[in-house]
Amino acid sequence: MLPLTFAGDRHHPLNLLCLGAHSDDIEIGCGGTVLRLLSEFDETSVCWVVLGSGGRREEEAVQSAERFLAGAKKKEILVAQFRDGFFPYDGERIKEFFEGLKVKTSPEIIFAPYRHDLHQDHRLVSELTWNTFRNHLILEYEIAKYDGDLGSPNLFVRLDDATCQQKVTTLMQCFQSQQHRDWFTADAFFALLRLRGIESRARYAEAFHCRKVTV
Repeated sequence: MLPLTFAGDRHHPLNLLCLGAHSDDIEIGCGGTVLRLLSEFDETSVCWVVLGSGGRREEEAVQSAERFLAGAKKKEILVAQFRDGFFPYDGERIKEFFEGLKVKTSPEIIFAPYRHDLHQDHRLVSELTWNTFRNHLILEYEIAKYDGDLGSPNLFVRLDDATCQQKVTTLMQCFQSQQHRDWFTADAFFALLRLRGIESRARYAEAFHCRKVTV
């Protein structure tokens, strides 16, 4: 296994774009990695985008994003109200939203859902990410669910115990509306972190699908 670093200088300006279909997607898929980058790079700017949220879920999304991005040099949190579960049928408006993002931010790293995620909203966000950002490093994150669509990722970000605990604790505290769901449990989140840790010879890790990277 060849270890790579995001950048050599902790003062190097780093711009991130985090894209989620729903209010907890980013936190579940790449929250630990974002926390690690914020701890390692002083000049990190983050554009955090949630496309489908409203009411209590919107409040939760903003509260969680604020906690995850507490260490950011600069942050912008955008929450849209596209209808949950209907993204493919509202594709034109969502495409227009992405075109607006393209002129708003110029990220070094984009975090987006996995291209083969079986949730239709996640999948559309992934497709539009690749349609819109043609010359960027895109890391596709994973979200465990009933559909059983976890793939075989090829990029792993090792995380320490404290970072994983912070990720899971924030998820459980901020998203009270999801507590009744059988999959929204601390042990489920830790289980995937541990599994990806085993696969990368670490204790914990988040995993991504990286389709294109230049060295």
